[in-house]
Amino acid sequence: MKDLKEILAIAREIGWSAADILRSYYHGTAKDSNLEVQYKQNEPVTVADVAASQYILQSLQATLGNEDFAYVSEETYQSPSGVVQPSTPWVWIIDPLDGTRDFIEKTGDYAVHIALVKETRPVLAVVVVPEAKKLYYATKGGGTFVETRDGSVPIQVSLGKGIEDLTLVVSRSHRNQRLDYLLQNLPCQNQKAVGSVGCKIATIVEQQADIYISLSGKSAPKDWDMAAPELILTEAGGKFTHFDGTPLQYNTGDINQWGGLLASNGEYHEVLCKEAERILAQFEHS
Repeated sequence: MKDLKEILAIAREIGWSAADILRSYYHGTAKDSNLEVQYKQNEPVTVADVAASQYILQSLQATLGNEDFAYVSEETYQSPSGVVQPSTPWVWIIDPLDGTRDFIEKTGDYAVHIALVKETRPVLAVVVVPEAKKLYYATKGGGTFVETRDGSVPIQVSLGKGIEDLTLVVSRSHRNQRLDYLLQNLPCQNQKAVGSVGCKIATIVEQQADIYISLSGKSAPKDWDMAAPELILTEAGGKFTHFDGTPLQYNTGDINQWGGLLASNGEYHEVLCKEAERILAQFEHS
């Protein structure tokens, strides 16, 4: 198996090219730029999702093969039927287009997520925000970097604000009563609406926001929504956990990330987790 540095270089190159594919559909310059929206479990899927997914999977598999790695992509994932096979310790978890609704609505908030997970935790991540022309990358213990066409620089979350001055980054869609109640009762009330988990985490590492909360309802975010953004945030000095402080687990046989998840710049992480649990308990009893 190649070393992580080599694998990261490959993943970054593939990330940039996937971003170019998505931009060609987004800006109508692709050969077949009709977006043809279909729905899979109430979530929109476009030809752009499929084209980017095929490109990423084929490129990774052509370069790295299938012996050392398994591959899970949102567009090709099939729910396991019957017995879950013991998976390989190394798994690529890919969301070729995170933020499809935003992509269709042309808000610019969409991203490419590519994560390499060892056993249940991410060790390498690439998140590309095509409209910002920025690629974020991280390896476990190696810090987070932002890359533009001019080169790359290390990047860190903000520090030194009071809890009431923190800014929450929130979804435009995927809202429900419980989440609204929680957001209305947190000690910090500044909010910024951004689509795509990758774009939300990018705003935190770019110091434009400080907290993101995910609360599953009837459905939950999936491994491919969280794996790459999580490592980008934590290697930039932030934290990303369940409300009870436990780490997220990937490649467990269940791709859903149920419950309450909090991503933050790390400063008031435990306080906010406890506060979120308290507010939700209040909501259940109201």
